[in-house]
Amino acid sequence: MLHTVLRRRALGESVEQIQPDLFIPTGKRKGQNPSVASIYRALAEHAKREAYPEAVEAAHADFGALQAASEVPGPRLALPDRASL
Repeated sequence: MLHTVLRRRALGESVEQIQPDLFIPTGKRKGQNPSVASIYRALAEHAKREAYPEAVEAAHADFGALQAASEVPGPRLALPDRASL
């Protein structure tokens, strides 16, 4: 979906013109159009990745090292609330 937006923006179309032609492929909102705000967020994230590719690579490497060392924390267990004690 991002590639479609980038390509059409390069041709001079606005996000508002592109949005009705896009569809969410998976998840709870599958088949619906993404909001204009979601498209702008995706464009901002893409711009950040393009501007700082070394930071993205470092984050992926750090996460991979954590996974290899089994230091990635698992899900937290729910603590009982004080009323039930």
